Amino acid sequence: MFLVNVLLSAIAAIVAYTLWHTARILLKPLLSPLKDIPGPPSSSWLFGNVKELMKAGPGEQVERWAAQYGHVFKFKLPMGSVRLVTLDTKAIHHILSHSYDYPKPEDAQRDLSRIFGAGLLVVEGEEHKRQKRIMNPAFGPIHLREMTSIFFDKAIQLRDIWLSQIPTSGEPAKLDALSWLSRMTLDVIGLAGFGYNFEALNTNQRPDELNQAFSTIFQSQQNSNAISILLMWTGLRRLLPTEQSRRIKEARTTMKRIGQQLLEEKKKAVRESMATDGKVEKKAFDGQDLLSLLVKANMAEDIPENQRLTDDQVLAQVPTFMIAGHETSSTGVTWALYALSLNTSAQSKLRSELLSVPTETPSMDELNALPYLDAVVREMLRVHPPVPATIRVAGKDDIIPLNKPFVDQRGREQSIIRVSKGDMMSVSIVPINRSKEIWGEDAHEFKPERWLTHSIPDAVTAVPGIWGNVLSFLGGPRACIGYRFSLVEMKAIIFTLIRAFEFELAVPKEEIGKKSMIVTRPLLLSDPKRNQLPLLVRPVKR
Repeated sequence: MFLVNVLLSAIAAIVAYTLWHTARILLKPLLSPLKDIPGPPSSSWLFGNVKELMKAGPGEQVERWAAQYGHVFKFKLPMGSVRLVTLDTKAIHHILSHSYDYPKPEDAQRDLSRIFGAGLLVVEGEEHKRQKRIMNPAFGPIHLREMTSIFFDKAIQLRDIWLSQIPTSGEPAKLDALSWLSRMTLDVIGLAGFGYNFEALNTNQRPDELNQAFSTIFQSQQNSNAISILLMWTGLRRLLPTEQSRRIKEARTTMKRIGQQLLEEKKKAVRESMATDGKVEKKAFDGQDLLSLLVKANMAEDIPENQRLTDDQVLAQVPTFMIAGHETSSTGVTWALYALSLNTSAQSKLRSELLSVPTETPSMDELNALPYLDAVVREMLRVHPPVPATIRVAGKDDIIPLNKPFVDQRGREQSIIRVSKGDMMSVSIVPINRSKEIWGEDAHEFKPERWLTHSIPDAVTAVPGIWGNVLSFLGGPRACIGYRFSLVEMKAIIFTLIRAFEFELAVPKEEIGKKSMIVTRPLLLSDPKRNQLPLLVRPVKR
């Protein structure tokens, strides 16, 4: 009888929570000032426009809606909820520059925290400021210069593996670039991030325990469908025990156990480097991986006790390092090779520049001084940003300014957007990066030369990105902390591979699609269950 009562109480709690959550969702659109903003109709009250979004490539449906409804519109989410979209750069600048007034939605924070922990990617407000203040020095140019050798060591190892797979007959090798680059950048972030050797490029090595745990967590986000989104929206997904949630929990336990071991090693090394008076000085420790630098900064004498991170907060940064230095970088280089495979003249021009460098391991400053390599990376990040969008919620009633007015559903011209606390909005990276209104009629084309001809339209300077007049790393206080790391890593990999190989697609261009869940990866439309980019690879004849 006791167990029956417990079960009934649990069911009643789930039902009560679901009803409360659903009522809140249903009432919000009726009270929000967004109700008069134009937007597409939905064929389903239950799913809204979610199915349309999922059928299209990243950003494509938003681009189509923007062409029809203008630069300010809304679309429907499950159960009648709405999400604001604006492609107005002044409005986006307002949202990103006031990022603590526009945090991630609570449900998204909870889901991300359940998967990645309460690290810099997840936390908001004062906690985000505190973590970022301590982590910032680790991502500065001084330390990146010393990490550049790790990028090249692993890129050269990948180059040599690919050379060994090319037939002696002279025929090209067919390789899945995405898979290999993912292994390579995992090795990089293991060493550069926390002094851990995954040996992911060693195919004879048994899969690493930490690698498997992270893959389990990351892949859990890759298989969403309309039903899973509905469950997340109603709050049921985190209440219902599933096989996936069990695997995530086990993986998190593994990551925490190994991370704790690594953390204790770093703290011990810092303590051993203490000055004779027992104080930790910022210049006293030689460990150059990101975790070591974070531990050193966190233990430094000039950090007030109430500003230090706990062990759990330090460990929560490990998934942050993994995402910033692994998934985004490998995906970015994959899209660069895809774009260069389609634009052979750009590939040849880049190769000529890179082969003019007398060393295969240039410094970070020498890499950054190569203009066409820089242009290729900028253009890849513009046309194929690894992260296609992010979501925010109004933390208070606010007025969002606009560059130009829009007409609402009542036919009234509006020069601002009024939002109320709890209103949801998308910051759409792809449509901004590829906007013809901003970049010109060739906005969807991969043309690195646009960055070298000094003909960038004036409107581009209004894009509020932290780097390169693109939105790919976002902007404002919550801009990507690891963007310099990612840029140098991608440049080192592209430098090494383009000098060594000629690339072309192994399948027709029309066969390549995109799937986005956290990051946007390529896939074959004929085999959509697995992310991949098959390339034909030939050694360069000098």
